[in-house]
Amino acid sequence: MPKYRVAVIGRTGKGAYGHALDTVWLKCDKAEIVAVADENETGRAAAAKKLGAKTAYADFREMLKKEKPQIVSVADRWPDCHRDMVLACAEHGASIFLEKPVAQTLAQADEMVAACEKHHVKCAVAHQTAYSPRVKVIKELIAAGKIGDVLELRGHGKEDARGGGQDLMVLGTHTFDLMRHLAGDAKWCFARVQQAGRRAAAGDVKQGAEQIGPIVGDHIAASYGFGGLAVGTYYTHVAKAGIGSRYWLEVRGTKGVIHVGFGILPVALLCEDPSGMFGKSKAPWQEITSAGLGKPEPLNAKDLDNGNIFIVNDLIEAIEKDRAPLDSIHDGRAALEMILAVYESHRMERPVDLPLKNRKHPLAAM
Repeated sequence: MPKYRVAVIGRTGKGAYGHALDTVWLKCDKAEIVAVADENETGRAAAAKKLGAKTAYADFREMLKKEKPQIVSVADRWPDCHRDMVLACAEHGASIFLEKPVAQTLAQADEMVAACEKHHVKCAVAHQTAYSPRVKVIKELIAAGKIGDVLELRGHGKEDARGGGQDLMVLGTHTFDLMRHLAGDAKWCFARVQQAGRRAAAGDVKQGAEQIGPIVGDHIAASYGFGGLAVGTYYTHVAKAGIGSRYWLEVRGTKGVIHVGFGILPVALLCEDPSGMFGKSKAPWQEITSAGLGKPEPLNAKDLDNGNIFIVNDLIEAIEKDRAPLDSIHDGRAALEMILAVYESHRMERPVDLPLKNRKHPLAAM
């Protein structure tokens, strides 16, 4: 079988090549890298050498036109060019492996979704945790009623110097994506954003690093309603202690609790008692592995390239079977919508329904 022709778009100094969205293709037996595009001359030469690409381009549009790749890694971490790159790939009939966050605004994400649908191409987003075989087991345990009815999903950011708005956009996308995979679509959001101990105001809005767009706040608390009984909460602030230690998601049900981190083989534990986290129960915490509850882990995280190999293999299967990737551009947009709903709720000073009617960035109207 001929291999899929893969091209890579990166921007040295402006998001680079994301979290190994370029090198993963070297481990994929069904693909070969035919070209790389990078506006930075030095970075372009280094990337071509590293990836074994025969051709390198300064202009990604020229690369798409001449090389006609079947799949493109839009690898740069900064989202300011994601819309233009995805639209160009779709117009050339190339499916996409896209770094997160998918875009700066919902208007951009809407255009990206429409372009992929119009040109019938697939777009997978680099939410690695969604592809974790441990998360697959967690979903099966929840579906089987192992923790009863889901009541709460509690998520935190890394709460380092980026705590607040930067944390919400850069890392919140993983948290909200995982919430959705476990509890379904969010129906509403109610949030409060603070800056220096007071309600954040228009004068506090600034441009975030990494070209993520406007952000505000050093302390954010948000609640979300899902289907049934489930309510989600997300919290981030610039912490003085425990930085990074709360970057996890807790799923609390009527019969038990699941604690899960992020990554392709995240720490994942289950306690079959809803009071387990409060020290009121003697029920043991059991490890959740790729093989199942309490079973030895058969996989080695070091061999999985941040989990991207799962994503690209699934993307190829999605192309061949004409189905959506496990975590598609629609999922990426939904995670972005949960992020921007925080600002919309704060701006409106009330709960807001999802999908949001306002497709522009909420902070532009503060």
